[in-house]
Amino acid sequence: MARLNLWRWGVLGLAGLYFLVPLAASVVFTVDVPGRGVTFDAYTRIFATEGFTSSLLLSLELAAATIAVVLLLTVPAVVALRLGSPRLRPVLEVVCSLPLVVPPIAFVAGIGTVLRWGPEHFSRTPLFQTFVAVQNPDFPFVLVLAYVVMALPFVYRALDAGLRAVDVRTLVEAARSCGAGWPQALLRAVLPNLRGALLNASFLTLALVLGEFTVAQLLGFRPFAVWIVNVSGSQAQLSVAVSVLSLLVTWLLLLALAGVGGRTRPTSRG
Repeated sequence: MARLNLWRWGVLGLAGLYFLVPLAASVVFTVDVPGRGVTFDAYTRIFATEGFTSSLLLSLELAAATIAVVLLLTVPAVVALRLGSPRLRPVLEVVCSLPLVVPPIAFVAGIGTVLRWGPEHFSRTPLFQTFVAVQNPDFPFVLVLAYVVMALPFVYRALDAGLRAVDVRTLVEAARSCGAGWPQALLRAVLPNLRGALLNASFLTLALVLGEFTVAQLLGFRPFAVWIVNVSGSQAQLSVAVSVLSLLVTWLLLLALAGVGGRTRPTSRG
């Protein structure tokens, strides 16, 4: 038992070094300026840098829209699958896992081909305005559609794990026996018991959207990840400082998510 505990602490220590050493080196790089000593100018200049606020807000808006769309698509699908057609679960699992085997370059090349093909063939139809609207730089909805596809594997896994821990059929039958319709049974009986799974799926989607670079860059948009890379060409310390700050914010969100998802309601005893 002592050797097992020692082995566990050793693995945890190596894992901690693997993550903390690069982070510490990044922090030192941002605060140690040659000839000036230790200074935090890189962090104080973040909020005043051109494009920071607009790119961050754009990424947050894209993340919120992606979370809403992907949950609206997957939650009813996985619940209906578990209630009505459990034999189709492998099919849905394969479909939701397909984005993992498609390279992002090929994925964005296909999107770009469709975006170029659409206006040429639908220039005299109302669909032309649709192709224009989804590419609006102020809010490129085409990125939301792309991120929904990319987030499917993670969202499905999180929801599937949550559903495995809940007796969905019993919850729905109890709600239906009390006079609730199918939407009410889903909203009032099933979703409250999937709070942890929904939070996990939302956080994974948020992390994906905030860190995604390839699709946005190749399609010509400038969310937060693209802005960081563009800034790094002329202001290396500032870009590393932004990366460190975004990483810390992500960790705080993860800790908050773990705290909220790990809360348990006290059971009442009569």
